[in-house]
Amino acid sequence: MPTDDLTLWQRWFRRPQNVWLRRALFQIHLWTGIGTGLYVVLISVTGSAIVFRNEIYKNAGSGARIVQVRGPKLPAEDLKKIIRQKYPENSLSFVFEGKQPTTATEVWMEHGKERVQRLFDPYTGEDLGDSVPQAIRVAAWLAKLHTDLLYGDTGREVNGIGAIFLTLLCVTGFIVWWPGVTSWRRNLAIDFRSNWKRLNWDLHSAIGFWSFALIFMWAITGVYLAFPLPFQKIINHYSTLIQYALPEDVTLAPAAPATSLLADDAKAPQPQAPSQSFNFGKGGRRPPIRRSAGDNFIRWIYYLHFGNFAGPKTKSLWVVLGLLPVVLFVTGAIMWWNRVLSPAARRTRAARTLAGPLDAPADVSA
Repeated sequence: MPTDDLTLWQRWFRRPQNVWLRRALFQIHLWTGIGTGLYVVLISVTGSAIVFRNEIYKNAGSGARIVQVRGPKLPAEDLKKIIRQKYPENSLSFVFEGKQPTTATEVWMEHGKERVQRLFDPYTGEDLGDSVPQAIRVAAWLAKLHTDLLYGDTGREVNGIGAIFLTLLCVTGFIVWWPGVTSWRRNLAIDFRSNWKRLNWDLHSAIGFWSFALIFMWAITGVYLAFPLPFQKIINHYSTLIQYALPEDVTLAPAAPATSLLADDAKAPQPQAPSQSFNFGKGGRRPPIRRSAGDNFIRWIYYLHFGNFAGPKTKSLWVVLGLLPVVLFVTGAIMWWNRVLSPAARRTRAARTLAGPLDAPADVSA
């Protein structure tokens, strides 16, 4: 049957490379990838880097908070006096007493617009150093970079727009992946014996196909994290949201100490760690939290996006899989170079070579 007699879908099924819609989607995929490539790399690397951030928050620096019990603790005013003597240029904001006798006291001070957080021995007044270990600072910084690009609500909105473009990249890539009924199996595997250009194509095609569902999930949940309200309205329409809250084991930043021993300004607001209040029944047991199917669905958005739904082995897998978009960007950039930039550069060099003798000045010395 002649090609002209075939319908659009028949041509797409047999040889989609000749279909104008496929060529248009390919251009959208190409230029979306070029425009968002560095963003995708940034989000992928930071996302993999913070998969174990909760473990870092819980474990890093815990030993530095342990002190030796040496009789009664210093009176509150004496401890405040010691702190002011050590840091006369800072204004004292809060002093947080540990719940256990062996826990160091955490102090918050303000130095201009900068917050200074230190640990002190409540028995001797000794300065024990920074209350936030470097590992926690790095993990929190990476988490902030991943969620709002270090620019607050505006950065989170920009991040959401980037996630929308990533979703578009996934959909167009999945559509243009189809090579035709006779060769689709070829695009599922990688032939390591082929030349480097074909190997690069195989890597991009096969990895893109097998990782599509995972990357698409990250893209859609990334849109939700930036713009949750439209999603919540839709979910609430089908399953009423009873008690929506961030899952307990999904922490974007280390929590503040929960109890303030002293406030330098009695009118200052008391910083509180995120928490929930419960009325305990007989026996001191916490009653079960009521959640609808919609609540659980939203919780799973966080679990899947951040990898907090299983143990260390699954999280380690999430770290590795989170870098697959980087591989797709690199292989896609190489294909763009081979197909577009390199031929254009060769044509430019050839044109200059041909134009050289014509543009050379005539010899008028005779």
